[in-house]
Parts: sequence; structure tokens; C-alpha cells
Amino acid sequence: MIHPISLTLSPEQALDETAFRAIALEQLRITDNQAPLVRKRRQSIDARGRQVRVHVDAEVIVGETPPPVLEFRREYPDVSRAPQAIVVGAGPAGLFAALRLIELGVKPIVLDRGSDVRARRRDLAAINKDHIVNPESNYCFGEGGAGTYSDGKLYTRSTKRGNVRRILEILVAHGATDQILVDAHPHIGTNKLPYVVADLRQSILNAGGEVRFDTKVTGLIVENGEMKGVVTANGDEITGLGVILATGHSARDIFYLLRDNNIAIEAKSFAMGVRIEHQQALIDQLQYHRPNRGDYLPAASYSLVTQTRHGGVERGVFSFCMCPGGFIVPAATAPGELVVNGMSPSRRDSRFANSGLVVTITEADLKPYRQHGPLAGLVMQQALEQRACRLAGSGNGQPSQTAPAQRVADFVNGRVSPNLLPTSYQPGLASVDMADVLPDHIAQPLRQGLRDFGKKMRGYLSNEGQIIGAESRTSSPVRIPRQPDTCEHVQVRRLFPCGEGAGYAGGIVSAAMDGERCAELLVAIYK
Repeated sequence: MIHPISLTLSPEQALDETAFRAIALEQLRITDNQAPLVRKRRQSIDARGRQVRVHVDAEVIVGETPPPVLEFRREYPDVSRAPQAIVVGAGPAGLFAALRLIELGVKPIVLDRGSDVRARRRDLAAINKDHIVNPESNYCFGEGGAGTYSDGKLYTRSTKRGNVRRILEILVAHGATDQILVDAHPHIGTNKLPYVVADLRQSILNAGGEVRFDTKVTGLIVENGEMKGVVTANGDEITGLGVILATGHSARDIFYLLRDNNIAIEAKSFAMGVRIEHQQALIDQLQYHRPNRGDYLPAASYSLVTQTRHGGVERGVFSFCMCPGGFIVPAATAPGELVVNGMSPSRRDSRFANSGLVVTITEADLKPYRQHGPLAGLVMQQALEQRACRLAGSGNGQPSQTAPAQRVADFVNGRVSPNLLPTSYQPGLASVDMADVLPDHIAQPLRQGLRDFGKKMRGYLSNEGQIIGAESRTSSPVRIPRQPDTCEHVQVRRLFPCGEGAGYAGGIVSAAMDGERCAELLVAIYK
């Protein structure tokens, strides 16, 4: 018999598996002599009150074979001789699109401009230690996309776009811990994601699909309003049933390629700002209302949002991609640019906590760039990244990924910091007035936002934290428009814009679900 049970407990009771088992059995009056299996189904931490509580849904199984944890089975057909479709980009959208194509009897040809996860490590070491940016292989480009070297957060609100549980189960089947099926806000961790991504690729190869790295798409084959295929940098022409374009939000050359081929693109809302970094111990104290988090609670996270008004315009200021126990990394995709992002290992055991802190960009902000049409936001992004790089020390002509930074209270009060705090950002920091880096329509709302956040979290606004810039790649500033019912481009048949880069996802899970949906529709229409 399966006995469902829901409990609200202290962290020590809920997160210690031995203690939780004993409490669950006692509640149901079941003894160990009955050899019960206690299995958690859902677990969430509630830190809103003065006492942290943990809500757990579980099941206790007695006297019968327990149902399997995974409904998904890693069984893919051989598609080596099947009709083929092209997937451009090996991020979560591209990889999950490829696997779904295989399930539906189509051979995927996956093309990625960057390297596989093992080779990417050399390029990441070069940017961190030697400040050398490889424009084809970096934190954004390469196997697994930007998600490979991130916190690996799997929480999404896009539940209507697909089967979230299915995506999580596929990740578990490829090496992720099954804890992601239980936690309300699951994550994998940057130390484990490369192995999961490599295993996803192996499933594609084992089924007869192809994955080609260091293969940059530089041309499109369009005939009579249909996408026939793509051209790579070495001149190869690859054709197929259709093209799933899953290139991520940083592949700027793809947006230019579409524009130059008269394929419609459009401007999209986005946000830019900084990364803010504190000691994780401080965030733990502020969130858990206790001197330290103890042996059971994970590194605390936070989510902050407020509305500000500047120059007669109302703007949102919000935290983004919070990385507890994590690191700030250099995420530029071209020399002469400075971009920062965050990531966390699976244990989230760094002594630092960081988060994006960003401001919404309005149409009025883009007026100086309006000659660039739908690419105005992209050009604005690039201008901010170049200014950040220049002001932090690249003006001498030498490559540098040293990032501009300022202590939080100093920034709010308009003072240049005489010194900076220790940081997780490996290339190093330069003390800069961030008001010189950020345009006024970002700097002033950010100051207002920090004042509001300091009231919500006492101690958040102080010189015990620092802001580091620029956090400019929160989402794509460009959308590739598509038909809502078929996911095809509004002008070009057999072209399926997909994932974050096309403007239809906002994280690993939503991108993966969008990849599956595009694959399903491509096959339904054209196979």
C-alpha cells in the first residue's frame, strides 16, 4: 500500500533523512518491521517567518513493489538512415530538440560554433587567467551553451509550454541527481552539468545522429520562401527537412545574418545592470534569521523586485539569476567587451553569494540607437560592454577582463571606493565609479532599487557588498517572430526559431521544452 503524507517540519527534522523517516513512520503508525520505503515527492523551504520551516510531500510504501522513480526510459531508435533535420546550436534547446527528433524518427545534424565541453575548459581557463576571449568558444558558446557553466537552475514558471517533469527525468537519466525531481527549486551545479551535457550528446550519437563542433553557420539556403539548409564557415552546404535555430541570446552574428537575408526580426524587451556580490554568510543570516544556517539548510538565495521612477518613466529593478554559494565569471564573447555572469557548483559551497541586479530597458532608452532598427538593443548592449571593458583598464591596448566594481553603499552615495572587497571573480576587479560605466537610466533606478532592497533585507545595502559590471546578457534583445501554432518563422517556412536566442525561453528547462516543441512541429508538418 502507498500512504501519502504531507509534513511541515524544522530543517533538522525534514532535511536529516533518518529523522524524517522516523517522523513519517510515527505519523502513520508504521513500524520498521513492515520494511517500509519512505520516498520524498516534493520538498520546499519556507523562510518567510522568523522560524524556517520545510514542507515535505512524501509517500510511504508498504508491502508492494514501489513504482519507478522515472517514467522516462532512455531508449532511442536508430535514425542513422532516416530523413535529417538541422539543429543550429547545442545548448539546452538544441540538444533537447535533437533528442526529440530522434524519438520521432528524424536524424538530427547538430551544429555548434564552439567546442565540446572538455575542450571548452581550455578556453575558459584562458579567459580567466590570461584575459583572452575566444569569440567561438567561451562561457556562452560551445557544447551545452551558457547553461553548461551556470548554476544549472531548473526552476521555471513556463509550465504550460511543455512537460517539466519529462525534462527533469531526461536529465536524471543522463546523470543528474534524482534530487532535482524533489526540490521545489532544483539545480544541478556547474561541476556536474558538463557530464550531463556530454551524456546527452552521446545519446544523440548512439542513435545515429550527428553533432559537429567548431562548425559555425555563416549562410542560409532559402528558396521560394523555404529554408532548405545552412552554409558553414568552411563552405559546406547542409540541407534537411527543416532548420531549428537554437543559437542562444549571445550569437549576435546570427541576428545580423537574418537581417542581411531580409528575414524578419524584431526588438524585444530586456534588462541590463550589474552583478552584486556579498558574503554568503551574510545572506544566510538575513534570509534564515539565525546566526548561521547550520548543518542542514542550503546556502540561502533571494529574489528582489521593486518599481522605480526616473525621468518620468517607471522602471522595474530586480534580482536575476541569483547564485548562492557561487562565483562570478567573465562571459564576454568578443575581445574588447566585458560581461559578467554567475554560476554555482552543486554543493553551493563558495563563501560568496552573487546575483544579477538589473533595470528594464525602455523604448526611450533605445532612441540613440534607433538607426539600427530591431538591432538597437543589441548595439546598446555592446556599447555598455565595451565601455565597461575600457574603463576597467583595457585602454592601454592590452586585453583585459578586469571588471569595474564599486562597494554598494559607495555607489548609492556617489563615492568612488578607495578599496574593494575580496571577490569570486577570478580575472580581478578595478575600483571605478559605476555611474561612469552605466548610463543614467540604469544607474539612477539601480540606486533607488538598492535603497528599497536595503529596507527589505537589512544589511543588504552596505559596503559589505559590491557591484560588478556589466550584467548585460539577461535575455535576448531581439526576437525572431514565428507563427504561434506551428513555431515556424512568420515569413520563411521550415525555419523554426527556438529557445532563448529567438526570444521564447528564459532558462534551461523552458529552452529544453521549446526545443522539444519545435522538433515535434517540424516532424508533424514536414516528415
